Amino acid sequence: MTRLSACLLWLCSSAALAQPALPGDLPLERGNGPEPATLDAHRCQEVACGNVLRDLYEGLVTEDAHGRLVPGMAQAWSVSADGRVWTFRLRPGLRWSNGTPLDAPQIVASFRRAFAPATAAPFGELFEALHNARAVQAGQVPPAQLGVAAPDTRTVVFTFDRSAPVPALLTLPIAFPVYLPGVARFGAQHTRPGHLVGNGAYRLAAWTPQANLVVARNPHFHAASTVAIARVRFHVTEDASAELQRFAAGDLHMTEVVPPQPLTSLRARFGDQLRIAPYLGAFWLGLNLTTPPLRDAPGLRRALALAVDRDKLTAHVTGLGEQPAHGIVPPGIAGYVPARTPWSALDTPAREALARRLYRQAGYSRRHPLVIELRYNTSTPHRRMALAVAAMWRQVLGVQVRLRNEEWKVFVGNRKQRVITQVFRGGWIGDVPDARNFLAAFGSDGPLNWTGYDDAGFRERLARADAATSPAARDAWLRAAEQRLLNADAVVPLYFYTSKHLVAPQVQGWHPNALDRHASRWLRLGSATPPAARSAARSAASPAARSTTGTAAP
Repeated sequence: MTRLSACLLWLCSSAALAQPALPGDLPLERGNGPEPATLDAHRCQEVACGNVLRDLYEGLVTEDAHGRLVPGMAQAWSVSADGRVWTFRLRPGLRWSNGTPLDAPQIVASFRRAFAPATAAPFGELFEALHNARAVQAGQVPPAQLGVAAPDTRTVVFTFDRSAPVPALLTLPIAFPVYLPGVARFGAQHTRPGHLVGNGAYRLAAWTPQANLVVARNPHFHAASTVAIARVRFHVTEDASAELQRFAAGDLHMTEVVPPQPLTSLRARFGDQLRIAPYLGAFWLGLNLTTPPLRDAPGLRRALALAVDRDKLTAHVTGLGEQPAHGIVPPGIAGYVPARTPWSALDTPAREALARRLYRQAGYSRRHPLVIELRYNTSTPHRRMALAVAAMWRQVLGVQVRLRNEEWKVFVGNRKQRVITQVFRGGWIGDVPDARNFLAAFGSDGPLNWTGYDDAGFRERLARADAATSPAARDAWLRAAEQRLLNADAVVPLYFYTSKHLVAPQVQGWHPNALDRHASRWLRLGSATPPAARSAARSAASPAARSTTGTAAP
């Protein structure tokens, strides 16, 4: 090949790289955190699977890009005067992603499957107001007695034992219709590509474990003509720092999180691609109350809580707008005034002095220190948080902390079993904007009560909140329940979340919302150069890229 031919070839290649593909041809590349533990909608209990399931399924009610409740499968609904009977009228012509009709009896059958004991749906507790929901999950009555019925093929009726935020609850994965013929034929494998049948804007096209998951536009979706992006690739991005580098290199359009870094440097580097907004979520450390050394040791638990400096954590470890937390329920829920730890008003010297006194009273000292394990799932932010808390406990009290890092699925299983855990990464992301959502798990011995907290007084306050006849009375009882939980030091509150994402300029339709949900159906890719093409074109055009020494990573 002549030098001229080689030069022309390089110019043509560079020009080809610099030409963006048409927006409609591009897949949306989304960082999604850890590998989804499941795509069984009724068994999902984490953000990673919820993000995907909201593309594959749609409930009777759904949310728009701003987080507002809008019609989903149901085109309209009504509620009885006492707030206990809800009637939903389905859109005409609903279909599954395989083209077969979807009607009200199938939705009812799916709800019965969700609450059957064999399903062990972790979010079943959120529907405890649904008539017979608890009894069905406990195997005390058959699923046919669940408070949901289909008087005709286009009507679904729910009966609740008390008022509840029903439309918001119906946006959760547990309320999505699962295709029961697929479950009957494939069992646990009904969630695999080629087997999974949904009813959402997308269908499952591919799943490469520990790498990515691809969904493609569902032509049978009732609003398929409004879905702008044909394919979406959800990437496994457990390491937040690596995810950021992939975004900077042009491999991702959106990140699931942003690793802890100084906000000023992130703003300088990414400008308005950095999206930070308030978020209904609380981060805390759970304490296993069912085994020593934390069982029957309220003073020791409080000493550990007192020894953490939340202001330092949010200023120097997280640093992206998080608020120091002294409670379980985050601010921002209409009408609710969150409770606070009974020692929240103490300054740092007084707080640390009290921590040391309680630590000594519990029988520990620097010569005879507490040795305890702090368990967290693989994540750069969680690792930094665990290291910081361990350092504070060591400095203030002399505690010896063993850090245990686990892959997400292993961590979730150990946390749920309450056998080997002592202190563990916990927290709650709001499912609905309701204070009860952050407290309900502590009121039963279900799979979400990771601490094993068991207190009749707490359950009584929840019950009184459920029986309240006014919103003000309900909020007052919920606050009393939260205060009792905090007084027992069952968890160590650390901070209230902000949502943190990097979003590429060509992603349109992305809006912050309190629950941080961003279904792909509301997004579009504009005409800006796609990340990978922009990165490749920049590298190809750079003189440094043509040298033998290469270029530095961004």
